[in-house]
Amino acid sequence: MHAHADTHLDQSITGRFKYAIILTAVTLVAELAGGLWTNSLALLSDAAHVFLDLFALLLSLGAIKLASYPVSDTRTFGWHRMEVFASFINGSTVFLIAGIICYEAVIRFVHPEEVKSLEMLIIAFIGLVMNLVSAGALHSHSHDDLNVHSAFLHVIGDAAASVGVIIGGIIMYFTNWYLLDALISVGIGFIIFWGSWRVMREAVHILLEGVPRGIEVEKVSATILEIEGVEEVHHVNIWTICSHILALSGHVVVPPTFKGDHGGILRRIEERLFERYHISHTTLQLETSRCTDIEGAKQFRHRPRAASLAHAHAHPHHHPHGSCQGHHHHDHTH
Repeated sequence: MHAHADTHLDQSITGRFKYAIILTAVTLVAELAGGLWTNSLALLSDAAHVFLDLFALLLSLGAIKLASYPVSDTRTFGWHRMEVFASFINGSTVFLIAGIICYEAVIRFVHPEEVKSLEMLIIAFIGLVMNLVSAGALHSHSHDDLNVHSAFLHVIGDAAASVGVIIGGIIMYFTNWYLLDALISVGIGFIIFWGSWRVMREAVHILLEGVPRGIEVEKVSATILEIEGVEEVHHVNIWTICSHILALSGHVVVPPTFKGDHGGILRRIEERLFERYHISHTTLQLETSRCTDIEGAKQFRHRPRAASLAHAHAHPHHHPHGSCQGHHHHDHTH
């Protein structure tokens, strides 16, 4: 029953994404052609902004598709990370485009050029209508789905940029102050700079296995400690597989005197983590005694491979600092 409901929800979201993508693509083509026709750098700048958001919509749709691909023996996390790589490449590309826009704007400050302000105004208004229709299509799912909410904000940002171009078009139509076209372009260029920088920063953060933004390891550990039977939590690692799949691994100490169901503890932890933090992939190790070193996150160290150690067999063997030895454990992946 739940699987059927999830499938229906994915189909509904996918349909709305496709609708928004078509409208955004039409807006991009219209503003790109219109910017060249009217000689408006502001329209071309807005087209670059629309391109960034069109790619974001395609990524969001792609994330749904990638989630349906099964894992394999060679890709145990599936294809989800492709979304992150695509985000970084897209952010880098648009960052460069924003630089070109600002460069062209500086040239126009020195040598202002005439703009067909009425035609520019009409095309920008069409773009605004398209953005508002797209936002309307995504709005119903934007409150309960992070993926849709992100795309919705992108489209709203497009609409705001279109409003700026429209205001500029009206002023230029009545005053012939064509320098305003370059000023608007610089403003949109800086918005694109900020948006593309955030995309690249988030992509790098994910690729470096950083803790998801908005989540604190201490608070997550405290949440796990709320579960009955849990005495201690340590060696907690939290990372992002892709922008909408969060993962966690950790050691959970349950005292030997606890007579309850260990499997039930794991299930309750998983449910609590998903409800509060949207962490959907967990690997938990249950232990009945403490580790020798439980301060903070577990430190990763470079160690020689077993084959290398075989050549130095005469040397005494030391257990790595902070390892857990002789513990009853249970690994569980949700």
